[in-house]
Amino acid sequence: MVGRSFHKWAFASHFRRQAFGWRSALPIQGLKEAGTEIKRTARTDPLLAADGAVLLLEKLSPALEQVDSSSGALGSAVNRAIDVLVPIIAAPDVTESVREAWLERLFDTLQEDRIPYIEHLGDLWGQLCVTPSIASAWAERLLGTTTRVLGPDAHGEFFTGTTACLSALYGAQRYEELIRLADSARFNWWHYRRWGVDALMAQGQPAEALRYAQA
Repeated sequence: MVGRSFHKWAFASHFRRQAFGWRSALPIQGLKEAGTEIKRTARTDPLLAADGAVLLLEKLSPALEQVDSSSGALGSAVNRAIDVLVPIIAAPDVTESVREAWLERLFDTLQEDRIPYIEHLGDLWGQLCVTPSIASAWAERLLGTTTRVLGPDAHGEFFTGTTACLSALYGAQRYEELIRLADSARFNWWHYRRWGVDALMAQGQPAEALRYAQA
């Protein structure tokens, strides 16, 4: 594992808890600069860059707690940053223990995301897992609660790991199980149905995927 304490990231001092006021321009610019710093590091040290990306994701929500995000600009900037950071985290060839340590840190961060800002991270959980075996292990871990929360007997329950579970099932190539889980949701929301569409496409069934999406 990269020794986080031995590398000083420039962004770390800017993304402290409640570091920003209510205006969104400064944190959006800070996100761009942090992304540039991490991408530049990735050219020469992918492992260090991946650890830096995890660190930035850990710091985002606490740093942005006081920012007015009503315009949607900050949320869009955070989502773009996540889209950049996830491939950087997934890229290095590391041991399973290192990968799992990153995933544990990120899942803790996802659960503590109070605003929320980084919920899009759950959409990419299967990509973060990298291998089908790790993805399958995460799916098993999250499946029980996700099934209960999505099902008809749930009463206003919410689970931050729901989308991560769906994404992990996709990453594990457990497509039939994913479709059944999406079908079981008591609300016919695209946020869940899209995973059924992706699963059908992955199985080479575009016509069925289109019918599923239209439904």
